[in-house]
Amino acid sequence: MSTTLTAREADALAAVDEAAIGRTLLELLSIPSVTGSAAESELQHVLARRLDALGLEVDLWAMDLPTLRADPEFPGIEAPRDEAWGLVAVTPSGGDGPTLILQGHVDVVPPGDIAQWHGNPFVPKVVGDVVHARGACDMKAGLVANLAALAAIRASGARLRGRIAAHFAVSEEDGGLGAFGTLRRGHTGDACIITEPTGGALVTANAGALTFRIEVAGKATHASTRDAGISAIDAYLPIHAALARLEEQRNVLRDPLMSDHPIPYALSVGRLRSGDWASSVPDMLVAEGRLGVRLDEDPAQARAALETCVAEAAAADAWLREHPPVVTWPGGQFASGRLAPGNPLRDLVHAAHADAVGGPRLPERGAPYGSDLRLYAGAGVPTLHFGPGDVRVAHGPREQVRVSEIVAAARTLVLATLRSVGIR
Repeated sequence: MSTTLTAREADALAAVDEAAIGRTLLELLSIPSVTGSAAESELQHVLARRLDALGLEVDLWAMDLPTLRADPEFPGIEAPRDEAWGLVAVTPSGGDGPTLILQGHVDVVPPGDIAQWHGNPFVPKVVGDVVHARGACDMKAGLVANLAALAAIRASGARLRGRIAAHFAVSEEDGGLGAFGTLRRGHTGDACIITEPTGGALVTANAGALTFRIEVAGKATHASTRDAGISAIDAYLPIHAALARLEEQRNVLRDPLMSDHPIPYALSVGRLRSGDWASSVPDMLVAEGRLGVRLDEDPAQARAALETCVAEAAAADAWLREHPPVVTWPGGQFASGRLAPGNPLRDLVHAAHADAVGGPRLPERGAPYGSDLRLYAGAGVPTLHFGPGDVRVAHGPREQVRVSEIVAAARTLVLATLRSVGIR
């Protein structure tokens, strides 16, 4: 699908500044905005100044954490935090046209083992067109694409019929507090593009993800007389095997959008803690992990499936029958979400990409991870993902993005935005 560009569209595309994109990316990557850290808040203030300089009406506010945590729909958090800043910037009102949201999150995950990086993960390394750093693709490249599109539209002098709203959120990596607080403040729109890394695809659905904790009791004794005790580690093993079977069962049926993923609804135990002395039999094990939520599945149903799995494993074990494991649900609680079939946002982005970048029609996929998509979709805002980078290198020491991908994404966003909000 391709259409003839209007003069104003051509002007806006010509205003996409590749050199400025590279400079902005390096600046944002140098701020180590790990979820819950002071630098996360620092980045929000840096971005607020940039948005103000673009002539947008900026709302930068300290979120009321106690009130949000008390909300029955609070999505949960995993990283400790004392503050959270919301940031929304909107173009001045031009008329009665719709509002398109360009959304992205500012937080990144910790770098992990520094020895696996080639240098400091927060000092960007540039090799040709490729930039390596923590947050390069997830998702500061997407933030830069949003900023570049806004700057190009402003430079073109286009008079908008509707409005563009930039929603920059904290805490996406650990539950979605930022997007939740933004929506609770009343910021909304008629459609939303989240510039998460999509690897050249259009992502129109997200699986969910629920953080779980399982506490398994043992019986402590001296290691030399371990036969007099019960190791909580050994007691946990049948539960671990049962969880593996549950994952297999939950992935038998899958939505066509998830067919490219070997395990679209992964169940993974990410942390085990047990024992406090090498020569003691451990009397407690705590397993923490992540349960994938199927598309359109009620999270309560997913929780019930895991709780039943653990209960059945316990019922088949003599020790666990008398000392049942305890399952709780701390941390992030991502529901699934999707763009409704036939929604015009899908074709809008397809056409914008064809006209701005060229090439075949974007493949459409679902993503096996949770994101802010489900919060916007749940608030009645049609939402999809389209952005630079490949999620397969996110969260690892090889995280990288090509500047050319950011430029292509920014050009697509320029056309999608102008066509969505309209030009007077």
